[in-house]
Amino acid sequence: MIPVMGTHIAPAQVADFHQVLADHSRYWGERDLRSLHLLALVQEFGATCLVARGEDGIRGYVFGFVTPDGTGYVHLIATRDDARGTGLGRRLYRAFAEAAAGQGARRLKAITSVENDGSLAFHRSLGFDVRIVDDYNGPGRAMAVFHRELPLDVPRS
Repeated sequence: MIPVMGTHIAPAQVADFHQVLADHSRYWGERDLRSLHLLALVQEFGATCLVARGEDGIRGYVFGFVTPDGTGYVHLIATRDDARGTGLGRRLYRAFAEAAAGQGARRLKAITSVENDGSLAFHRSLGFDVRIVDDYNGPGRAMAVFHRELPLDVPRS
């Protein structure tokens, strides 16, 4: 594992997006989620698409946006395989929450597959409520839907 110290969180650039895709398996393992990575998010919602960069590259990222009703929606969040367990995911969520609140967000939302035990546990540890919603992603495709109010009180690492 790598230390979180020396990691700086900043808005993602187009080159960062391409680097994340090039290193996709370092963040997602065998799961191919490249189709969920949308460059338009970085282009249009730059203040809420963030990367955690260290001297050895991008250690993690969060891509999201703020909806007109004041919801900060996290579309993707990932930490590199050697950065897991360092608190970086929490730091990324805190940075996203602060950026979203700065744009008027009052709550956070995210979704994941019902089988994603790691994501379920992570979001619950951040104080999210979770609901399983049948047919959320189409017929027969239930998803776990997370909600929580802001502020996101996560200890600073």
